[in-house]
Amino acid sequence: MFFLFGFGTKQTDLGPGEVRTCPDCGNTTQWARVRQSRQLTVFFVPVARWRREELEVCPVCGVVVPV
Repeated sequence: MFFLFGFGTKQTDLGPGEVRTCPDCGNTTQWARVRQSRQLTVFFVPVARWRREELEVCPVCGVVVPV
């Protein structure tokens, strides 16, 4: 019997976030909002997802801040 499974992190783009000043690079820009979750797949079909969280990402340097 052959099983093909995977484990990883999935990120979904939720569109534009707030206008913020980045604590790392100091630029004031509109950040991108992202939903991130861990998932287990069997034959490329998601079976379980956990640890869901919404984040905002600085478009200049990539710093991630929880919302």
